Amino acid sequence: MKTLANMAGAISRSGWVGRISTSLIAGMSMTISVEVSQAGAFIPNQGRIAAPKAAATLCATYRWACAKSNRARSPELGKISAVNRKINRSTREISDDAQYRREDHWALPSRRGGDCEDFALLKKRELIGMGYAPDRLLLTTVLDRAGRPHAVLVARTENGDFVVDNLRDTIKPWNKTGYTFLRMQDPSAPHRWVSLNVKG
Repeated sequence: MKTLANMAGAISRSGWVGRISTSLIAGMSMTISVEVSQAGAFIPNQGRIAAPKAAATLCATYRWACAKSNRARSPELGKISAVNRKINRSTREISDDAQYRREDHWALPSRRGGDCEDFALLKKRELIGMGYAPDRLLLTTVLDRAGRPHAVLVARTENGDFVVDNLRDTIKPWNKTGYTFLRMQDPSAPHRWVSLNVKG
């Protein structure tokens, strides 16, 4: 940046052409700034990995959960936020152990409620029902800030990946959560999963 500023100062002394050149250089600086600010907006992945064990039969149970769509409509943050808040407030939290007598079971919430991955599944179904592309709504496993296993829904928008979470009503960019991201449905083929291993 210092070099660009020096160049701009030197060129500006040459008059009218200098003023145009200075504007161009300022524009270059702005472009660089925008590119840097957009870096990391989407979660990088490290290639294919097996689905979480408890999600192995997910596609057979809920075909919509693993569907790929030609629809280009990406989720809108306002609508996502409303769905997140509604489900967080209307669905009771209950562990898989209390409900199913097993450590981990992926399913839509029952009348008794559900745990984190059940919330994520229900939010995905609701947003698909609103017309959003299912392959832009990605089930994702993470470690929370305390290092505990957790599951969220990642909404892939035009502006980056945002986390839809039963632990908070606010929608956050993935890299502002403090979570460690482990696995995610593959955006190009949601019946597969990809490895992440990256801190948000």
